[in-house]
Amino acid sequence: MVAWRRNWLIHLHYIRKDYETCKAMIKEQLQETQGMCEYAIYVQALILRLEGQIQPSLELFQSCAILNPTSPDNLKQVARSLFLLGKHKAAIEVYQEAGKLNEKDWEINHNLGVCYSFIKDFQNSEEQLNAALQLKKHDRTFMTLGKVHLLAGDTDKAIEVYKSAVEFSPENAELLTTLGLLYLQLGKYQKAFEHLGNALTYDPNNYKAILAAGSMMQTHGDFDVAMNKYRVAACMVPESPPLWNNIGMCFFGKKKYVAAISCLKRAHYLSPFDWKVLYNLGLVHLTMQQYASAFHFLSAATNLQPHLGELYMLLAGNTRLAWENSTCY
Repeated sequence: MVAWRRNWLIHLHYIRKDYETCKAMIKEQLQETQGMCEYAIYVQALILRLEGQIQPSLELFQSCAILNPTSPDNLKQVARSLFLLGKHKAAIEVYQEAGKLNEKDWEINHNLGVCYSFIKDFQNSEEQLNAALQLKKHDRTFMTLGKVHLLAGDTDKAIEVYKSAVEFSPENAELLTTLGLLYLQLGKYQKAFEHLGNALTYDPNNYKAILAAGSMMQTHGDFDVAMNKYRVAACMVPESPPLWNNIGMCFFGKKKYVAAISCLKRAHYLSPFDWKVLYNLGLVHLTMQQYASAFHFLSAATNLQPHLGELYMLLAGNTRLAWENSTCY
């Protein structure tokens, strides 16, 4: 009788996500093989990691690596568990060992790039991600490389990466949205609108694209059109602080100040340390000549963003107007 006869059943129950049956079969298999069945231990470790038990899964993957030290997959899983535990440098070392066993595995280079980005070694991260792209072009690697360039403060390189990504995967709504948002930040509204529109063509429910498109329309004073976009987004992400901030400022643009304050306070409740929401609340209260409330929100915004001169200007203007409108005898 073959000791490893249950491997195919273990695999079958695992891919069907029937984890309880799978664990029972793993237990029987390990009893029969005296704990020496590599595949049973491997799947058990995968299940433990899915259940959030990262440290026990790491120990089991390490056992697999001892049983079969020539398997790059075992080392990759050890490194993955180390990464999930926040041990990025240790994960890098294990991924490098796995890379020696298989030099043409794009996933190893990709994950090395991710690990290097977490320790802020952007140069090595970029090198590993580019190596991964040379082995196999993948949307996830393009997205990560673009983020690394942004973290390094190189927006131009990030845009070039996302442009290459869109050429490779023209129907990826996430890539199109990210590129559109970058163009929006640079003030290139035509290109931003083009890419955001394409993203919505492939994914009409992409709330990031909807929110960005609405923001562009709002910037150009098309408040009603922007509000229609925001209504769609509100059905998908009703607890989004940026959404309620934008809706509030649409009402402000339409001079519906009470509605604006209501929406902005909801955004503030959802994200109490967002200085932009506090700034906008201060601006609306200042417009309504509610100087004490304006001072409260503008002061809070200044504490969170102390290097923005415009906040001090508004705060000073609020103080001057409050003094001019005071009635002291």
